[in-house]
Amino acid sequence: MFQVLSSSWALLLGLSLLMVGNGLQGTLLGVRGQIEGFSTFEMSIVMSAYFLGFLGGSRAAPEMIRRVGHVRVFAALGSFISAILILYPAFAHPITWTLGRVLIGFCFSGVYVTAESWLNHAATNETRGKTLSVYMMVQMIGIVAAQGLLLVGDPSGFILFIIPSVLVSISFAPILLSISPTPAFERTAPMSLRRLFQVSPLSCVGVFLLGGAFSAQFGMAAVYGAEAGLSLKQISLFIATFYIGATLSQYPLGWLSDRMDRRRLIMMVALVGGIGAVIGVAINNQIGLMLAAFMVGGMSNPLYSLLISYANDFLEVDDMAAASGGMIFINGLGAISGPLVTGWIMTVIGPQGFWVFIGALLFALALYALYRMTQRPAPSVADTSSYAPVMMSATSVALEAAQEWAAENAEDDEKDTPAA
Repeated sequence: MFQVLSSSWALLLGLSLLMVGNGLQGTLLGVRGQIEGFSTFEMSIVMSAYFLGFLGGSRAAPEMIRRVGHVRVFAALGSFISAILILYPAFAHPITWTLGRVLIGFCFSGVYVTAESWLNHAATNETRGKTLSVYMMVQMIGIVAAQGLLLVGDPSGFILFIIPSVLVSISFAPILLSISPTPAFERTAPMSLRRLFQVSPLSCVGVFLLGGAFSAQFGMAAVYGAEAGLSLKQISLFIATFYIGATLSQYPLGWLSDRMDRRRLIMMVALVGGIGAVIGVAINNQIGLMLAAFMVGGMSNPLYSLLISYANDFLEVDDMAAASGGMIFINGLGAISGPLVTGWIMTVIGPQGFWVFIGALLFALALYALYRMTQRPAPSVADTSSYAPVMMSATSVALEAAQEWAAENAEDDEKDTPAA
């Protein structure tokens, strides 16, 4: 761990500031939207737009990097992010916010692709797994810290929009001033969706459902909090609890997944997350909401890594990195639709529609995992791939790095296994 921090501290520091800026702007817009009088469905369109831009950026960024290089892409997209953050309060209208969210999602995705490629380039075969773990922790800490910053200013003013703009601008300094080599960018050709579904139907269906659940959490939690009458402090704590739960549960669940039938674990984790959503509906007080957020966040976020690892159990080593592109695309489609459906349900039945939607997706995943357990036998635990923690907001670069790490571990295991 010390080796990873000593070699990549500047990059990780910059990434943490980026995560703080991104986490703050998402929550802030949800609160400010109510102040501006935007309807729940209008806010769902605004929040969904980010994931549309993010998916587009993850596909376009590699070509941009190959054409003009990492530094230019990083600096150009970062400048757009800072500008858009300042423009939000100046042009408070659902249409301008939607356009801004598409652009900022595109830019953040491109910035993450660039930074993650640098991080992956700095990692060695021996440190890649630890690097991925540290990166995930940095992401979680950044998002949690962002919720605390929500309390330092008035959401109806400008200061809370200036803070993430400044943080994003500052984040470039440690990254651009400390990284001298520019890594070659090579992107693996993606596996077809048909082939990916044939390999693991559960993983494909699961990442689509989780895309909707995650985007509802990331995009609509602040909207839900405002609609439910929570105070600014309560909204901040509520959203932070999702990611605190995810941070605490990621590694215990990963440890379990390497020692049992992953489908059974996926089913149980999705079921517990669904029960958490039921608690959010049934116990409408601060303690109930915190418990619900902890359970939903603690179960839904690690499910993504579980599903990726389960897909790897049925992939050849050479195909693991290629599968990442398909997984990102399927997850992105679910993420785009998540806030839209959530907003529509909240419009029809009220704020509790937030929990109803997330719970329905997690229960559907649990049922599908149970069904898949009847369709084919589980692979031997000795033959399964290693679990690698990856957040659903990771781009194809981070996911490919996780796949490479799993492939390297699989090759090492084959070498260590004595011939029969």
